[in-house]
Amino acid sequence: MKKSFLLFATMLCFMSGFSQDEKPVEKTPESSSEAQANNPLANMTAISFQNYYMPKLSDAPDDAYMNTTWIRFAKPIMKGKLLLRASMPISTIGMPNGFGVVNTTSGLGDMNAFLSYNFVSNATTTMGIGPSVTAPTASDDALGTGKWQGGFAFVAFVAKSPIFQYGGLITWQASFAGESDRENTNLAAVQPFYFWQLGKGTYLRGAPIWVLDLKNEAYSVPFALGIGKVVKMGASVFNMYVEPQYSVYVQGVQPVFQLLAGVNLQFM
Repeated sequence: MKKSFLLFATMLCFMSGFSQDEKPVEKTPESSSEAQANNPLANMTAISFQNYYMPKLSDAPDDAYMNTTWIRFAKPIMKGKLLLRASMPISTIGMPNGFGVVNTTSGLGDMNAFLSYNFVSNATTTMGIGPSVTAPTASDDALGTGKWQGGFAFVAFVAKSPIFQYGGLITWQASFAGESDRENTNLAAVQPFYFWQLGKGTYLRGAPIWVLDLKNEAYSVPFALGIGKVVKMGASVFNMYVEPQYSVYVQGVQPVFQLLAGVNLQFM
């Protein structure tokens, strides 16, 4: 438990510097689009597809694996003052049966949505906070919790430089209703993200998610470095990327290595 509080304290201290005044760097329209392509609070309708392939899990048989595809839709409301984001996972879990065969379970996971109030929103800095809810929509018990979960999400994104952008996402949720025979949940996550523009739409990136299962004392703290490409077509922005992630600290059944690949689409 102490480890989770230390992670939160570190991230909160880091984010406290987001609102400090800095002289903005003048940006061209092209560099501005590239810088904002990874902003989760951008004032644009967006849809994204992210796939996490996890070929190795800790505290699990050697042949066990997971694969999860997230489909996300974001819609700004009230001229970008509010942002609604909904996420649906489609997962596959492979688990050896002890006789040389890997049994797989595939289907929908639990749907999540959160509504962010963007209390800071300007050309260089966006910060938002709001409620989050997860519904027990999983098609199989192995793919979901069987619980309604509620909590909050806090997001910050800083693009004061056209070269380097950074930010973070902190979420927490716990179960409040659902199937009585399923275990209660208490989950938190810290996601730092950082992007280094190389020019002509190509950039280096990292957006690992530090998972904190406070109920079961299970953790995963990965670090990541990948590459992406932003292509602007008219009023739309296409953002494609691949990102290896390696966990330096794991406890419980968590991914040791995972490969993230995805595409984000933003529309005016």
